[in-house]
Amino acid sequence: MTRTHLLACLLLGSSAAFAQTPANTVQRDVNQQQRIEQGLQSGALSTQEAARLERQESRVDQMQTRALKDGTLTSTEQARLGRAQNKVSRDIHGAKHNGITGNPQSASSQRMQADVQRNVNQEQRIANGMSSGALTNHEAARLERGQSKVAQAQARAGRDGHVGAHEQAHVQRAENHQSRRIFRQKHDAQHN
Repeated sequence: MTRTHLLACLLLGSSAAFAQTPANTVQRDVNQQQRIEQGLQSGALSTQEAARLERQESRVDQMQTRALKDGTLTSTEQARLGRAQNKVSRDIHGAKHNGITGNPQSASSQRMQADVQRNVNQEQRIANGMSSGALTNHEAARLERGQSKVAQAQARAGRDGHVGAHEQAHVQRAENHQSRRIFRQKHDAQHN
């Protein structure tokens, strides 16, 4: 093995471990939600495709909830989360490049875009809270469970390819509830 090859392997190994700290796994959720939103805005994703991706994001959020429930992220949990997030990442790429397009100007797409943008904001608030120490891993686990429920509501709303005003109102109520929970958890007396 050459010195360059060995160095590359070490760098890849250390960056993979670094990428799966509790805060970084939540930051990866932010990035993937942004990619979904960008796909909706460009028309590369249809509402139905975005709903399927939100269902997958919900599963990742559930995995994060279970992994962080005890306050730590073991190497086994890191690897499992990494694999799940890699699969979602590949699926986002595949959906954006499969030739199926959406109309970003349609009311349904606009509703889904607004909901996904709200996911981006809420995941970013959780990531920021973890990075600053305002959120413990236990609190982040509970908040990720809430994010999972919001993503499930989005997936249900868009599974038929159309998000109606009534469906969006249901999602927004869940998002409002989650937003209040994030605020309360970030501003309580618990700190990392």
